[in-house]
Amino acid sequence: MSDGEIGAVLIAGPTASGKSALGIKLAQALGGVVINADSMQVYRDLRAITARPAPEEEAEAPHRLYGHVDAAVNFSVGRYVADAVGVLRDVRGHTLPIFVGGTGLYFKALTEGLSDIPPVPEAVRDEVRRESEGLETPELHRLLAERDPETARTLRPSDRLRVQRALEIFAATGRPLVSFHGARQPGPLDGVPVVKLFLAPEREELRRRIDRRFLAMMEQGALEEVRALGARNLDPMLPAMRAHGVPGLLAHLRGEIPLDEAVARGQGDTRRYAKRQFTWFRHQLPDWRWAAPDEGFAAVMAAFNATGRPYTSDRR
Repeated sequence: MSDGEIGAVLIAGPTASGKSALGIKLAQALGGVVINADSMQVYRDLRAITARPAPEEEAEAPHRLYGHVDAAVNFSVGRYVADAVGVLRDVRGHTLPIFVGGTGLYFKALTEGLSDIPPVPEAVRDEVRRESEGLETPELHRLLAERDPETARTLRPSDRLRVQRALEIFAATGRPLVSFHGARQPGPLDGVPVVKLFLAPEREELRRRIDRRFLAMMEQGALEEVRALGARNLDPMLPAMRAHGVPGLLAHLRGEIPLDEAVARGQGDTRRYAKRQFTWFRHQLPDWRWAAPDEGFAAVMAAFNATGRPYTSDRR
């Protein structure tokens, strides 16, 4: 890569904003590879319920890091970055990396690096999970407040995953999670010229897209997919078991709620998540350019043309 030449494209945005289609279009135009940056689309068990690109879509351009992790794995941002580094090593110098997804923490880790937190031994993680079993999330937060009040003050009492993660870090290291936030390992795209684009649909239109897409996922086999996932009897706290739509559909399959209620719950959870995505990117990654979905392709191509070094077919 020459000085000043764009080394990667990052396409983010709320769920159902058209990121995947844009990624494929850019990969075809720029000789690129679409690299997943969505924390749920990494799971091979969750194609329909996460709207992962279909096989025919993946055939339109090279795709990496989609469906490569088993649902039984507690996949972390650290492991994601390690996998992304491997892909970047594979494509360096001959294929443009195009990262596509809605997980803000993945993008932040790629560009700004990770807090230098030691890995939690599996035995410690299992011990914390056994201790937290049967405790409501507010009770778990009170437990964290007793052991690590600094971190507890920064977390919502309803955020079970992050509360449990903080308990694991404290159990493994004896230090508050927040004490690690100052030390960072550089991200793999640190110092690399990149195009950073956030697709921002109009809010009401996005709500309609989300609701329509959830119904489409149901038609594409989401219920059967969740049935197979539930049959594995995995830990309900695993990330794959908490993907939007999964808890509601599992409740339906257990006979606890009707199907229409499960669908409405999945749609509502997804809409609320989209709202959080807007807020997160606005505050955590303020240097990204925002564009309407139908303006995304032109915005990226303009960024390449502005460098005076258009990314053309000789790099394919």
